[in-house]
Amino acid sequence: MNEKIIELFERHPNEFLSGEQLSEKLNCSRTAIWKHIEALRQQGYRFEAVSRKGYRLIAKPDRLDVGRLSASLSTKAMGRTIRYIDEADSTQNVLHRLAEEGAEEGTLVIAERQTAGRGRMGRGWHSPKGKGIWMSLLLRPRVPLHFTPQLTLLAAVALCRAIRGATNVDAGIKWPNDLLANGKKISGILLESKAEDERLKYIVAGIGISANLEPDDYPEELQDKATSLFIESGRPVDRAALIAAFLHEFEVLYSLFHEQGFAPVRMMWEALSVSLHRTVRCQMPNGYVEGVAESIDDSGALTVRVASGERVKVYSGDVELR
Repeated sequence: MNEKIIELFERHPNEFLSGEQLSEKLNCSRTAIWKHIEALRQQGYRFEAVSRKGYRLIAKPDRLDVGRLSASLSTKAMGRTIRYIDEADSTQNVLHRLAEEGAEEGTLVIAERQTAGRGRMGRGWHSPKGKGIWMSLLLRPRVPLHFTPQLTLLAAVALCRAIRGATNVDAGIKWPNDLLANGKKISGILLESKAEDERLKYIVAGIGISANLEPDDYPEELQDKATSLFIESGRPVDRAALIAAFLHEFEVLYSLFHEQGFAPVRMMWEALSVSLHRTVRCQMPNGYVEGVAESIDDSGALTVRVASGERVKVYSGDVELR
């Protein structure tokens, strides 16, 4: 039915079709038409709705040009194998399966839409079709398992640098790995590791970037918390160019990390942070800690100086900026 609706609009470009016209042509109720229009909106189609005139198709979902992305890569390993999927439950799940089958480091899974995208602490991730960058990158680092948090911070630095360079949006990192613009979230990072006998086998690094979402694309509960690169810059984002920029930045930092350790990455993270030197409230397993965020240590933990002067290490949890 959705395909038939789109076909009708394509036969009448830039014209309004009323609910009555559509229901007659497709032999269904006007309520059913409305439901299908809403479903198409969730897939990235944009409609203008005007009372007494009906609906007009104004935009189709943007599809990522994977061939152009591959041709533009400057990397040796990252993104050299790409699995492009129209719809997935989660790119994390797809890449975990590929990793278990022996996929090589740098394998990238990209989905136009996720039906069950996930963020940190089991939260869902809003992933409408054709509007964002929903991808997962496979890593097989030569480091001990307990170094994994450092790679989370490395990914945040690489992404922040790529966004600033490709879009001119003044992105900053909120500990540990959320990217913000004007105080609202534009991106999240989730690293999931697989170990055997206390040895790190591989890491799946999930990256979600709200690239071309418009205000109406967000559910009401996210409109005060989330934004997109399009909203912040006023210009559509070239998703292929941004992915290529991220993969380049990541590979450079990943090589540096293996050569020189975490210290250079730590300095870059602190320079890009919006969490440091301000009051934060951290939710921890045993309650809350509030104080001034001073630095991160070599494990990636956030050092918070509380009112008593004591310095508390925060290793995981949510951080609110005050």
